[in-house]
Amino acid sequence: MRLGGFYFLIIKYLNKMGKVLVTADKNGNVIGISENNPDYGYVRVEQVGSFINDQGWLRVSRRSALIKGLVKDLVETSFTEGQTLNGKIVVTESLTPFNPDNADRDLKIAGDTGIICRYEDQPIYRQTFYTPNEQVQDTLIMHTNTQEIREVQAAQRSLSALKVRKDVETAEL
Repeated sequence: MRLGGFYFLIIKYLNKMGKVLVTADKNGNVIGISENNPDYGYVRVEQVGSFINDQGWLRVSRRSALIKGLVKDLVETSFTEGQTLNGKIVVTESLTPFNPDNADRDLKIAGDTGIICRYEDQPIYRQTFYTPNEQVQDTLIMHTNTQEIREVQAAQRSLSALKVRKDVETAEL
């Protein structure tokens, strides 16, 4: 019982997020303008946090999200680079596209594999959102195509090992 309580405290402590920070692009612009309509824009925010997943693995994660709105409203809010905001960035996963006109944009991809994460035969869509409500939790969907992903990862490791071997052999000549 004591160990379980200790484990709970560790999880509670480690599943913490840092402050949400307003970021700027490489030119120092805090507000980005929509390419489709210059009346709309966004402010990019970032947050770093430590998480323990359901399998007990600790991971430090950097999340980013866009605060979208009318450019005039974003300007009036006076966001500045490095400004801290109360709240958090949450991950929301869904079996329904967030944008039906461009469904591929939010597909959840398994790392560098290029494999779309799926629940049964349905693709999983993933987006991040900033919310001032720190009580909101992530909405995650566990993918069921784990075997497919592992097979592609194994093939990628084999190809990488072959490339390293070929590079070594070429260097020895």
